[in-house]
Amino acid sequence: MELKKSDFYFELPQKLIAQDPLEDRSASRLLLLNKNTGQTAHDVFHNITRYLRPGDCLVLNNTKVIPARLLGQREGTGAHVEVLLLKRREGDVWETLVKPGKKCKPGTELIFGDGLLRGQVLETVEEGNRLIRFSYQGIWEEVLDRLGEMPLPPYITHKLTDRNRYQTVYAKYEGSSAAPTAGLHFTGELLRQIEGLGVSVVYVTLHVGLGTFRPVKEENVLEHHMHSEYYQVTEEAAKRINAVKSAGGRIICVGTTSCRTLESAADENGMVRPGCGNTEIFIYPGYRFKVLDCLITNFHLPESTLVMLVSALAGRERTLAAYEEAIRERYRFFSFGDAMFIHDGIDN
Repeated sequence: MELKKSDFYFELPQKLIAQDPLEDRSASRLLLLNKNTGQTAHDVFHNITRYLRPGDCLVLNNTKVIPARLLGQREGTGAHVEVLLLKRREGDVWETLVKPGKKCKPGTELIFGDGLLRGQVLETVEEGNRLIRFSYQGIWEEVLDRLGEMPLPPYITHKLTDRNRYQTVYAKYEGSSAAPTAGLHFTGELLRQIEGLGVSVVYVTLHVGLGTFRPVKEENVLEHHMHSEYYQVTEEAAKRINAVKSAGGRIICVGTTSCRTLESAADENGMVRPGCGNTEIFIYPGYRFKVLDCLITNFHLPESTLVMLVSALAGRERTLAAYEEAIRERYRFFSFGDAMFIHDGIDN
């Protein structure tokens, strides 16, 4: 089977890219897509409770975004440099994305915050990323909190006034360089209402790296290589998910990261195994889901691995038709945009 990148292209007007989060997280619009029929409907996100059933399991990713964007200078020249922390390799050595990268050769010294933080480029690794060893006085998290900025995607040009708005209300474990954005629509109150319905709310962890958002360069989709991301599923989480699955309840993932975590941790019978590791799972049409039944997700970039994952669940034609409808209805796209619930039928 050949899958072409261009099969997942759609024309998106620039003005539909959401630049700012809504004041009320749960006030986003919600497009409902039946994965079996392609039928759509429209609602507001806080009414998601209407479409959940007692006995369902809602799975959320409780990773926390670190202020991973550092602005500094090259020592000696004073030339500006931007460093994006991607993944901690060991101790104070991080894999990073550096702009401009060409002059940051091994041995280059970088200065941030008038010397509060220093970095030395050790080597160039895959895709031109740099390994940098950082040195500082005090506690790393406090230094980063003081100097770092939230790593907003390049399509968001507005400045974020409240960094918590690029964080889910249930974010717990630091390690992501991008937010699991489907979770941004939930408030504490909404999650309490969902649990009150008899829905099991379970948390897993996947630290989101930029690999998820890297453009697919190859026209043949199957040649695209996903970067690895760290995930963890606790024994308690696995037990609760498996209990719902065994009882015939639906497993509803919030976001593609929760989906990829469960599909990585599951055995061939669809039972989730507790543990941690790195996943490079790439889900595209033709993939058979082992655990997931339904998905709550945002609207993704054309030709991205994320729109391919959604197409694997709902079918490429149905997915692209729903996206066209969202564009006609002027839905807001990407990180701070509106949401979509891909389901298997609505009871009421």
